[in-house]
Amino acid sequence: MKISKAFIPTLKEVPADANIPSHQLMMRAGMMRQLTAGVYSYLPLGLRVITNAMNIVREEMNAIGGQELLLPALNPESLWIQSGRRNIPNFILSIKERDLVLAPTHEEVIGYIASMHIQSYKDLPQTWYQIQTKFRNEPRPRSGVLRGRQFIMKDAYSLDRSWEDLDKSYDAHAEAYKKIFTRCGIKYFIVGASSGAMGGTGSQEFMIESEFGEDTTALCPKCGYAANLEVATSNLPKAKRVEKSEPTKEIHTPNVKTIDQLVDFLKTDQSRFAKSLVYRHNGKPLLILMMGNDQLNESKLTAALGGGDIAPMGAEELLSLTGADGGSIGPVNLRGFRIIADKRLEGMNGLISGANKNDYHIANIDLARDAKVEEYYDLRSIEVGEPCPKCSGALKISNAIELGHIFKLGTKYSDTLNITYLDESGKAQPVIMGSYGIGMERIVACYIEQNHDKDGIIWNKALAPYQIHLIAVNMNSKDVAEVSEKMYGELTKAGIDVLLDDRTNITPGFKFKDADLLGMPFQVIVGDKGLKNGQIEIKRRKTGERIMVKLEDASAEIIKLLAE
Repeated sequence: MKISKAFIPTLKEVPADANIPSHQLMMRAGMMRQLTAGVYSYLPLGLRVITNAMNIVREEMNAIGGQELLLPALNPESLWIQSGRRNIPNFILSIKERDLVLAPTHEEVIGYIASMHIQSYKDLPQTWYQIQTKFRNEPRPRSGVLRGRQFIMKDAYSLDRSWEDLDKSYDAHAEAYKKIFTRCGIKYFIVGASSGAMGGTGSQEFMIESEFGEDTTALCPKCGYAANLEVATSNLPKAKRVEKSEPTKEIHTPNVKTIDQLVDFLKTDQSRFAKSLVYRHNGKPLLILMMGNDQLNESKLTAALGGGDIAPMGAEELLSLTGADGGSIGPVNLRGFRIIADKRLEGMNGLISGANKNDYHIANIDLARDAKVEEYYDLRSIEVGEPCPKCSGALKISNAIELGHIFKLGTKYSDTLNITYLDESGKAQPVIMGSYGIGMERIVACYIEQNHDKDGIIWNKALAPYQIHLIAVNMNSKDVAEVSEKMYGELTKAGIDVLLDDRTNITPGFKFKDADLLGMPFQVIVGDKGLKNGQIEIKRRKTGERIMVKLEDASAEIIKLLAE
């Protein structure tokens, strides 16, 4: 492609609303333009990169037996009501007058097709995938394509007859994802994750570390343990049980409510306090006990409770139910509340918690003796430096960007959508499902986050929109024009994608700046100075290395460099 005829509208200045490198560079390099908040048009250069990513994804999905299909974005609302996901906040866009929704994902449609056509165990296993435009009713789009309202996604679905077969499908997809991201040149790590709105029995995320990431992960540099903070655990020990459980007693604690205030007032270690958090779960009062200053992880709470409507209780309601304000609530003689606690408190005694009346706390609480704790769960968010659950190395907490997510859905959708098959004995059994997603734009953005410098993008061969940026330094020079056109023809004929800067009204400096911004793997520079010596210059964008080669050897040398 010749730049004089191409549509590559580069920008000198960084757009005001672009606050991360990938967003800035995708806009400046003319890869995309914003239509409205969280919605982008992909221009020719950007689409070439996305297409390269799609081709890699297709090759690896086909290699594990995936079959590509294309499912409709418009779904009947009734299908989502049947699956139980119609009312998930910010998940679905509605067209009410037609009883239609814009599908954010396609488990429901896959289930509908499977329920019609999967009849026997002989029809299984199946792996179906698509690359499709998706939507989210995102209330606060930001970070360019990383948190948008419309995006392109590869989603795959495995259909199996047993949990063991699901494990095989899940592992096959995990290996395919590793190959995809490796081929794309992305340095990734894998974390255990929450299944969230997708549901199911297990999931993992493929992520990159980034200061701009909106996910938070726990990582162990020593052994490689990694988990999303929503599910991460540590080997932090429980507080020790005191030798003897003394009788409970009230303590006057005037105007003392927070754990830090209690520590200062009572001169007691924070691990001896049972902090009370009050929520409603499906409309019913719930008391959650946490040790000291441990922070409740609401994703873990949601998983522990099996989902449902979960929200903190308001101050006025709390006062009317308990007779006390927040900071004075505790588990002793608390009526009308379900009580659960974090595992660090399991078996604990000698604790201090609220007395359910203002300005008082109760000491010497033995949870087994004095409170009706229904269940103990892992509910806390881990903190920097806590011991790794696998090797006891010090954990670090890093921001990260999600590349892809894989889920073991199990029978969640089979049960609601009646997806069954007949086994060898003729008995109906539920199909066991998995779901596997990759954001196409996320591949591009994550690659740029890891591969850029102050001058622009640094593409690799796999994703680059063009392999060679051929720069005719002075197209008004007859020799430069003739050599550039000839080389352009030779390389193109050899099957190499070449971008020729043949502009006549642009200074050499501007051409060089554009070349570094666009970031093709190699720049081939044709100028009068080099031609006088029978040479052209080749620059490797990644390292800045420059070599001079003889004009007659140039095409062969370029092909050799690309083959490396």
